[in-house]
Amino acid sequence: MTPQDYAFLQGFLKQKSGLVLSEDKQYLIESRLMPVARKAGLGTIADLIVKLRSSGDRALQTAVVEAMTTNESFFFRDKTPFEHFVETIIPHLVQNRQRGRVRIWCAAASTGQEPYSLAMCLKENAAKLGGLSFEIIGTDISHEVLEKAKAGFYTQFEVQRGLPVQLLLKYFKQHGEMWQISPEIRSMVSYRHFNLLDSFASMGQFDVIFCRNVLIYFDQATKTDIMNRLAKQMPNDGYLLLGAAETVVGLTTSFQSVPGKRGLYTNAAGAQTGSAGGFGQRALAAGGSLSAQSSGAAPGAGASTFSASRFSSINGGRK
Repeated sequence: MTPQDYAFLQGFLKQKSGLVLSEDKQYLIESRLMPVARKAGLGTIADLIVKLRSSGDRALQTAVVEAMTTNESFFFRDKTPFEHFVETIIPHLVQNRQRGRVRIWCAAASTGQEPYSLAMCLKENAAKLGGLSFEIIGTDISHEVLEKAKAGFYTQFEVQRGLPVQLLLKYFKQHGEMWQISPEIRSMVSYRHFNLLDSFASMGQFDVIFCRNVLIYFDQATKTDIMNRLAKQMPNDGYLLLGAAETVVGLTTSFQSVPGKRGLYTNAAGAQTGSAGGFGQRALAAGGSLSAQSSGAAPGAGASTFSASRFSSINGGRK
């Protein structure tokens, strides 16, 4: 590939998806884009780039973007965000919302493991939800992965990555070599195609946003823009969860971290008024999980159904 073709591809991906293709990623081009070229009846990557340059073929543009995006996902990935959800976020919402609908956005849903993990958390903690109802929306830039998410079929390998065996047996049905998540859990999640570079106006307001392991692929300006816009889609006591390698530090003042809760952030506007940040600080001062306090148990009693010990996977747990 010529330097000019690679530079064009870098600009194309940045414009269409926000993806920053660094100079050391040229090795990915052949493996990911050659199948796209063949499907389009083209013999080489160079021919593919010529067609991208010269035509407005949106189907081809979409195929190239989807081929170059990373769709790594697994159930209860990193465990900690789901513990935050059960032990900190749910008690706060129950205490402060009491009734009504809570909206949750998984902004990079991929093949559905993250939103379905949240749905299972809600089912396992149904007795603690009070009068609240929950809406989970999963979005992704890839049509292909969203179709898989909607179908809810996973391989043996996929269900062995992070999924506790008791939840596999409770919420999945085996079909040959595949496992399908139950209609009950699938009905709790809706999916739609969405590009994080687009306006968020059509998405509405969300109480909780999971935007994990996607911002790492963007440049600093794009990260800042997305996080500032996410803050505008949340109430003052809304929560944002980022991936283990992601942070708001040096990027935005729209969010601030919840002390002692890695990867969990509150809307800075709410933190300044004490509507969210104070809640997290009270939990730390008490020395226990908020789920224990909300159910009347003694501080530190650890009443959450999804304690860390519950997250052992089928093959003995992830390291």
